[in-house]
Amino acid sequence: MMLPLCRSAVLAGVALSAFIAVLQASSLPASALAVGLARSHRRDVTAAGCDVFSGSWVLDGSGGAAAAYTGLNCPVIDAEFNCQLYGRPDSDYLRYRWKPAGCELPRFDGVDFLTRMKGKTVMFVGDSLGRNQWESLVCLLHAAAPQSPAQLVSGDPLYTYKFLEYEVTVSFYRAPYLVDIDVVQGKRVLMLDDISENAEAWRAADVLSFNSGHWWTHTGALQEWDYMGASGRYYEDMDRTVAFQRGLTTWANWVDLNVDPARTRVFFQSMSPTHYSSKEWPNPVSRNCYGETAPVAGPGLNTTAGQAVSGQNQVIQAVLRGMKSPVRLLDITALSALRKDAHPSVYSGDLSPAQRANAGGSADCSHWCLPGLPDTWNQLLYTLLFYR
Repeated sequence: MMLPLCRSAVLAGVALSAFIAVLQASSLPASALAVGLARSHRRDVTAAGCDVFSGSWVLDGSGGAAAAYTGLNCPVIDAEFNCQLYGRPDSDYLRYRWKPAGCELPRFDGVDFLTRMKGKTVMFVGDSLGRNQWESLVCLLHAAAPQSPAQLVSGDPLYTYKFLEYEVTVSFYRAPYLVDIDVVQGKRVLMLDDISENAEAWRAADVLSFNSGHWWTHTGALQEWDYMGASGRYYEDMDRTVAFQRGLTTWANWVDLNVDPARTRVFFQSMSPTHYSSKEWPNPVSRNCYGETAPVAGPGLNTTAGQAVSGQNQVIQAVLRGMKSPVRLLDITALSALRKDAHPSVYSGDLSPAQRANAGGSADCSHWCLPGLPDTWNQLLYTLLFYR
């Protein structure tokens, strides 16, 4: 039987207006350099009304923001994230600490995390940004219990690190679209309304953190499918925002039907921003993130790239609002958008010497150095898990 094919999508799209959050500079004590959103009277992070995702990046000269691990002593850092190992010469990007406006974040305590999560599984599901965060959490926990016996099991799409003494499993499941990709008559079909195969790997987790978005915009050789499938029909392509909304709704329906909120905590990470155009910030040192050593200061970003990310965030927020299950949004977009200094740039093990010499064309301005910004994402996850 031949594969039925529609050459253009017949699904109607809903116009999604893009917006950019304006990041306002604030006044801080002379002893600290801060960039970001307005700051007010500080209170405990458990206080009502405290928005942990609105705040400032503070350069901590006291050493309080020092990385808990290095690129040399963590067992899971991929070469593409290991900026220290591959020659990044500066280190101030490791000394910035996130301070919410009006309250204080608890410091990440790895032993406390392992103790509270004893006998449980934490799983990240998504694309390489999810892997970035998974590796960060493993590194933070390993640094807290370096002598504790552990086991790493790697096998695409599931990667698992077990802290045997604590019976804690921290996993990453690669599913950049979340929904399934089936093979039909030798062709890869992105199934917008089917998630059953991927989801089998997630059922037993006690904490689930999902991310998706970037791969939905890829075209040509970068996309991992030949056709899209929906409601029994097949499409060469369709409006990518509509496709993302359809796929994410399939994910949401699965969570609502299959996840017991009394047993499993579910998070969804907002879009991680990129910094490929230095026109997005004042006083750039190159054409992209290469050579940047400090966060964005001033009113923030106002670009078409940022608008595309914002449109995907609108889809994520709309889908989460329509769910029955209590899924928490890990809203890292605005705070990460300030960190033009935190990408691997050319200090990536995935690049050849020739590519490193061509910063304009080869710099990685989408992933993040480890140690680095994803450690803050995990500090926020720790806060939402145990303090909110």
